[in-house]
Amino acid sequence: MKIAARVALIILALLCGGIFLYSAWTKVLPIQPFEYTMVEYLHFPWLLASVMARLMVGLEATLGGLLILHLFGKGKMVLKTAIALLVAFSVYLLWLWATAGNDVNCGCFGDAIWMSPSASLIKNAILAAVLVLLLKYHHGFEFRYSSRVTTVLFFVGVVLPFALFPMSSQQPNWLKKGSYKIDFSDLYRPIVDDSAALKVPYPKTPEIDVAHGKHVIAFLSPTCEHCRIAARKMALMKRADTSLPFFMIIGGIASDLTDFWKYTNARNIPYMRLHREPFLRYTGGVFPLIVWVNDGTVEAKSTYNTLNQSELKKWAYAK
Repeated sequence: MKIAARVALIILALLCGGIFLYSAWTKVLPIQPFEYTMVEYLHFPWLLASVMARLMVGLEATLGGLLILHLFGKGKMVLKTAIALLVAFSVYLLWLWATAGNDVNCGCFGDAIWMSPSASLIKNAILAAVLVLLLKYHHGFEFRYSSRVTTVLFFVGVVLPFALFPMSSQQPNWLKKGSYKIDFSDLYRPIVDDSAALKVPYPKTPEIDVAHGKHVIAFLSPTCEHCRIAARKMALMKRADTSLPFFMIIGGIASDLTDFWKYTNARNIPYMRLHREPFLRYTGGVFPLIVWVNDGTVEAKSTYNTLNQSELKKWAYAK
């Protein structure tokens, strides 16, 4: 009977560790959506969200790895920390449920598994109950220097994501010598063609004059994961400052945008659709393409990592 109980405790530790590791893994595929969740729901500044995202991933992964290795540390520090983390996550989930409702993805498993706050609370309660059992009845793997080894592994694991997923400098690529004019005529030129291929109508022209003034124009494919991440970040920045001059050009006018809008929540950004051929001419087949345009001249390029709200505001209002 004692052997069966011990085996059961070992299996429970492995399962808990696996869930913690999987949770950390899904948050880094890539890590930016986890950052955006903190910006959107916790209203963290962008820099703080970047730091906290890596810290949480490191903490989850480290706790998961130590649980699998059955290294619980002095006074079973690993188990107590894991329980405390679940309590902290549960407080956040209750707040999210109260403020945003239950029909949102809490981000506990990134975008890999959509999970509502209520479902995640149930998951956390089960994990916490298992961890309490382990805390009370399981001693883990102990040897002469096990506590020291556990402590070292803990701190190394927590800081490792900062090395594996370095934070961007958040500076756009300024084209001081390589700035170039961009021809927007394809956005306004109707296609004259009697072929059957043009049963899909040509999209409307932009509602704003992108050839004049300052605009940050993002060429996005609705099915591209990185394009969706870029649009989601732009939407968050636009909600924080409605004056930011974002404009989206979304390739492929026949594709449905329902999933794109659901993920990005970017309906607050002006946009237009564009046929595949001119879209590929602008992007060269590489997207997202985010360009900072001043009176038709591309002065800088960004990725979603280097799209910085304060830099953009300074540029937009500079004379």
